[in-house]
Amino acid sequence: MTLETIDTLVVGGGQAGIAMSEHLGRAGIPHLVLERARIAERWRSERWDSLVANGPAWHDRFPGLDFPGGDGEAFIPKEKVADYFVQYAEQIGAPLRCGVEVTSVRRLEGRRGFRVETSDGPIEARNVVAATGPFQRPVMPDVIAARDSLHQIHSNAYRNPGQLPEGAVLVVGAGSSGVQIADELSRAGRKVYLSVGPHDRPPRRYRGRDFVWWLGVLGKWDLAAQEPGREHVTIAVSGARGGETVDFRRLAAQGITLLGRTLSEAGGTLRFADDVALQVRRGDENYLALLDEADAYVARNGLDLPEEPEARVFGPEPDCLTNPVTALDLDEEGIASVIWATGYAVDYGWLEVDTFDEKGVPRHQRGVSEEPGIYFLGLPWQSRRGSSFIWGVWHDARHVADQIAIQASYAAYDDAARRRAPAVAQAG
Repeated sequence: MTLETIDTLVVGGGQAGIAMSEHLGRAGIPHLVLERARIAERWRSERWDSLVANGPAWHDRFPGLDFPGGDGEAFIPKEKVADYFVQYAEQIGAPLRCGVEVTSVRRLEGRRGFRVETSDGPIEARNVVAATGPFQRPVMPDVIAARDSLHQIHSNAYRNPGQLPEGAVLVVGAGSSGVQIADELSRAGRKVYLSVGPHDRPPRRYRGRDFVWWLGVLGKWDLAAQEPGREHVTIAVSGARGGETVDFRRLAAQGITLLGRTLSEAGGTLRFADDVALQVRRGDENYLALLDEADAYVARNGLDLPEEPEARVFGPEPDCLTNPVTALDLDEEGIASVIWATGYAVDYGWLEVDTFDEKGVPRHQRGVSEEPGIYFLGLPWQSRRGSSFIWGVWHDARHVADQIAIQASYAAYDDAARRRAPAVAQAG
């Protein structure tokens, strides 16, 4: 059997892989995209049923295609987001194979390139792009001991309120996923506890503009790196019900009990940090700081955008902030489910090359790894704050494709020089 070879192999057929294919195609670089399931599979099968994109359609898209429907302010349901990437792959003619899993990548001995083992047979590739995105391995802290009476899942396994056993629910994590899931469960009539950690809390809209616009004109999407110590600060924003500002006081008024960070469990009693008021206040400070910057931008540029003083008015402090709960007995409170909205870790166990630190995190510069021929795409903060967003990954893909093309030119020069060398020797 003839061994299949390709210049560049892209692993992952989600937003990162499709963007990578577009730019490799434009550069004339032969490539193949492998996806272990369906295009944009995580949007379909690893998100809850009612999820919509957290950014409006005019912003959270690739430059070459609008979302169908014509409403740029809409927040697109997850299935239609996945359909969008299928349509985009067809539009650009992406050479994509679904249902093929990559199991290992190893450098070839004594020559350029890599041997890639897949469920469909081996492939040799000069370059490999890991485009598997930032949501690879769900993180569930080992805090609450397993017990038959408690249903524990990660947010990627949550689908809808009817999936959970009867009883109260504890949601751990107050980023976009945790807040939206807690809100949905509360609206469905469940008693909900929400454990709140460090977060940013931008306004959904302010002075007639979505927060994604404000982050753009204020240069915040292009920040090159996180501030030290803010690695675990998530963002609380929602596209639900046409988009709304996350307001923890409103959630409390709705019946959700806000708690501090989840610390430990012993004998069925959960312990929480006495910091819920602090976490909410810091989120408020982040919110108000963005309003201040937006107001300054409007004044400096003479924009005719309506003032919105009511955006600075907060509701009354709920009891769970003024008298924080620091311990809960699971049985007494009737808590039957815990949903861990605690993020993800990378998992590159299949990529057997020397470009990872002791924690398994890639060592790279804007997606170009320390292992020649290995590239990454879709990583959080790969080149900027917006790197793991739909539009951001498209721009990062262009840079990675440029770097692959540059290395191809160096390799072509080396190959030509090697071919010339014998002729020069014979002439001599």
